[in-house]
Amino acid sequence: QVQLVESGGGLVQAGGSLRLSCAASGRTFSSYAMGWFRQATGKEREFVATISWSGGRTYYADSVKGRFTISRDNAKNTVYLQMNSLKPEDTAVYYCAAPKMSYYWTYNLYEYNSWGQGTQVTVSS
Repeated sequence: QVQLVESGGGLVQAGGSLRLSCAASGRTFSSYAMGWFRQATGKEREFVATISWSGGRTYYADSVKGRFTISRDNAKNTVYLQMNSLKPEDTAVYYCAAPKMSYYWTYNLYEYNSWGQGTQVTVSS
């Protein structure tokens, strides 16, 4: 298991930006893809973005494509989610996660077994 700690959430007006960070420890970070997911109140957790272990490949949910950017710094064991042009429907608890296996890149949340505690993002209209 890897330990994950998110930070950077908060309250922002529609159209604004936030950058989430997720610090990892306990595994060889550079061997694992990473993902961001979110869960709005009363809804199921959903995929947001994922990045491969090297950072060379990224994949986004259609709802955030063109507005959010996932990146990572393997020297700092940290993955980021830059969120621009935020909308009220982006309001949710955001979680970073690591998949079960190294060198395995997936957007299926059921393939992820290490999760952070989550950070709240609230976008006001």
